[in-house]
Amino acid sequence: MSPRLLTAAACALLLCPVQAAAQIYAWRDANGTLVLSDKAIDTPTDVYVVEGAPTIRTTRPVTKQDDVALYESLIAEHATRQSLRPELVRAVIQVESGFNSQARSPKGAMGLMQLMPATAKTLGVRYPFDPEDNIRGGTVYLRQLLDRYDGDERLALAAYNAGSGAVDRHGGTVPPYRETREYVTKVGAAADGPRTATASGGKLRLYKFIEIVGDRAIPKYSTEKPASGTFEIVR
Repeated sequence: MSPRLLTAAACALLLCPVQAAAQIYAWRDANGTLVLSDKAIDTPTDVYVVEGAPTIRTTRPVTKQDDVALYESLIAEHATRQSLRPELVRAVIQVESGFNSQARSPKGAMGLMQLMPATAKTLGVRYPFDPEDNIRGGTVYLRQLLDRYDGDERLALAAYNAGSGAVDRHGGTVPPYRETREYVTKVGAAADGPRTATASGGKLRLYKFIEIVGDRAIPKYSTEKPASGTFEIVR
């Protein structure tokens, strides 16, 4: 499976106007089909085949693949230049702007990586709504923050959201701001990808998993742990 096609499928769910906190839900059924959605699948949901990637389904038709491919190539290029994980850069863009290059926050943050005007100026970003200039500046900034906090991604992300001053004022820890703590959690989860849950303690568990039936993704529940695919423990 092409990483570019996978990224295109994920980004297609985010290219429409969405909130900055948008996220991707990812499920893999027992046959290995990956289902990507911009919302939790709690009822039978129509899914669409991704052109050129028959093992991927999305809950919206995939569009604007040229734009997605552009973002992916820029992410790969500038992540490599700054010795960053591409997954981390994608996750920041996903949570910050939902891959909307024209996004502007109420506080004035701009573009894909939501750079504040003063930060963009310091980084030499002249065109913050241009994807290349924005990603270049954003990855430089991430690198600076990681270096400042000895490679600690949680602290770097906290500083990206709340400012390094806030992190320093709280003794080099994630500040006790709800928004910042949720931000660090969301970006970290998006960067690490979907994880398979595991049971513990010998208690009866209820498992949720997805089954593809025709052109629909059907949520299923069982007390038996699925033998394959992605699942979630809901009880």
